[in-house]
Amino acid sequence: MTEAPLYAASHPFSVLLVDDEEDIRELLGMLLNDLGYTVQTAKNGQAALELFRTVQTTERPDIILTDIKMPGMDGIELLRTIKAEAPEIEVIMISGHGDMQLAIESLKFQAADFITKPIDDDILAIALNKVTEKLSLRRQIKEHTENLERLVEEKSARVVELERQTAAEQIVDGLSSAMSIISDDVDDSGVFNELPCFISIHSSDLKVITANGLYEQRFGDRTGESSRSIYTSHTGQGSCPAYEAVATRLGGRSTATLMGLDGAEIPAVVYTAPITGNDGKVSLVLEVAVDVSEVNRLQTALTATQHKYERLFDQVPCYITVQDQNMRIVEANARFREDFGFDRGPNCHHAYKNLNDVCDGCPVQKTFSDGLPHQRETVVTSKNGTQIDILVWTAPLRNEHGEIEHVLEVSTNISKVRALQNQLTSLGMMLGSMSHGVKGLLTAIDGGIYRVESGLSKNDMDRVDKGWKVVKHRIGHMKKMVMDILYYAKSRELELSRTTLGDYATDLADLIAPKAADHDISFVRRFSQPTVTFEADVAALSSALVNFLENAMDACVFDRSTTRHCVTFTVSADSKTVHFEITDNGIGMDRETRENMFTLFFSSKGANGTGIGLFISNQVIARHNGTIDVDSSVGKGTHFHIRIPMTQAGCENCMESVTG
Repeated sequence: MTEAPLYAASHPFSVLLVDDEEDIRELLGMLLNDLGYTVQTAKNGQAALELFRTVQTTERPDIILTDIKMPGMDGIELLRTIKAEAPEIEVIMISGHGDMQLAIESLKFQAADFITKPIDDDILAIALNKVTEKLSLRRQIKEHTENLERLVEEKSARVVELERQTAAEQIVDGLSSAMSIISDDVDDSGVFNELPCFISIHSSDLKVITANGLYEQRFGDRTGESSRSIYTSHTGQGSCPAYEAVATRLGGRSTATLMGLDGAEIPAVVYTAPITGNDGKVSLVLEVAVDVSEVNRLQTALTATQHKYERLFDQVPCYITVQDQNMRIVEANARFREDFGFDRGPNCHHAYKNLNDVCDGCPVQKTFSDGLPHQRETVVTSKNGTQIDILVWTAPLRNEHGEIEHVLEVSTNISKVRALQNQLTSLGMMLGSMSHGVKGLLTAIDGGIYRVESGLSKNDMDRVDKGWKVVKHRIGHMKKMVMDILYYAKSRELELSRTTLGDYATDLADLIAPKAADHDISFVRRFSQPTVTFEADVAALSSALVNFLENAMDACVFDRSTTRHCVTFTVSADSKTVHFEITDNGIGMDRETRENMFTLFFSSKGANGTGIGLFISNQVIARHNGTIDVDSSVGKGTHFHIRIPMTQAGCENCMESVTG
């Protein structure tokens, strides 16, 4: 294997260029270098695969640009192998043949784009820009997910801190029982002064006997004063916790508000433990009060933080869920609940796809299995039936022991991006597939011009006439091709107007009649209800119907089984619908042709067709809320029946017009 040297580049993405022709590798390498990419080259598919497998994962190329026709392992096999091992790698296919089957085969194995040779610099740049936009989006989602992980870790750390603060309550609870044992020598032990609590001992007649240093620091020396002297409020029975302990002879827990020397109110949780004498009566009460100001502050801060993160999750333009190991959704942001909800079940596969089983290749399951982030593109269905393309990214959420408890799943709606990519891909394929047709038309026009010039020089008017017919026919074909491209590339709103049916049908027939006469085809007109008016975009509908009429004429021209051909154009109307029927006795269509006739770029005419005309015609009829019925058999001809409503929505203010 020979590896070409790396080109210096500033682009964040790298390219592996695979082609068996050294000149092409050198030329494309220079072009990619000029575009700012880091480039490696390989002379065939096997060499590229070896290079791909030997480097570390972090050093693999982001994009592979490969020729299809190569000795040994061809580009299709390389594409299939790469996608099986690393589906995140984007692959652009290059072919010297504008073969639709190769393009379909490439896209079936998830190729990012399909480019034909000779390679146009702008087309290559567009293809690379499309791929790098997709890769950049993935990187942004990954970065966003990592940021979310960091926020969750900070939130978890805050919760742990709160738990540490509240743990003091449990410690004090146990301490109360211990203090009842050492109450006899409390003054000499020094234990009270080491505790972060307000600890005091009260007599049975509710007088303060002694207190620890923190108590005296905050409330002063209260020895001999009433037990209730530091309380402004108390949730238990009586005026203070000591009174309740003496009255019930039971320990307790209550909340209270204390008043410090500076007049500040101190919220506290108070624990009491009565100490009984030999006579069974309460002689002393141990009282431990814990300042919960900091706990309350932390709880308030935690609540505010929770609300902040909830708002953040709800505002993020993604679908965010947290799932447990049973694939159950335990948390979801507002956008997910709005578009998917939980009507179909509490699991991801229920909500996204209405499935009872986990999806194949589920990234959440993979993250639970290996603890690594995973990504995937898929199509899901919202609860209102809308299909959405999403890019999914998962990340593990671990507990304090490092165990994966949940998986965070972030899904971004990329339907608009995918639609744009598909449109660009279709347009690129269209232009590539039509290049041969344009060349053929130009060649035919050159031939016709030669005949005309030759006939003029020899004063042979028969040759001039034949040459001019060729030029005229080919120019008409080219005009139709260009108009189809323009209609396909630029969508527009319907320009509706009211039209008289008889005049409209006559104008259509007059357009196609010369072609019928040139090929000795009988053209029959059957028009009824000529004064009826209907609503339509006259230009668009005329273009669509002319496509059907020309296809009928072509079906007769291509039929060599007979010399007697006929095309019948029938136009009629009922109370709600206008009917256009076109019948021919030409070659007819087999099942495959019938099923694909309205598919973009499909043509049964070989070099004489572009595969755009009927595709556009079908769109025009659909936008008029119409229908098309087709009945055809090989060798028996074809019958088209187009139905258009008499009235179109949005045409209430259409101006009256008459075609003619």
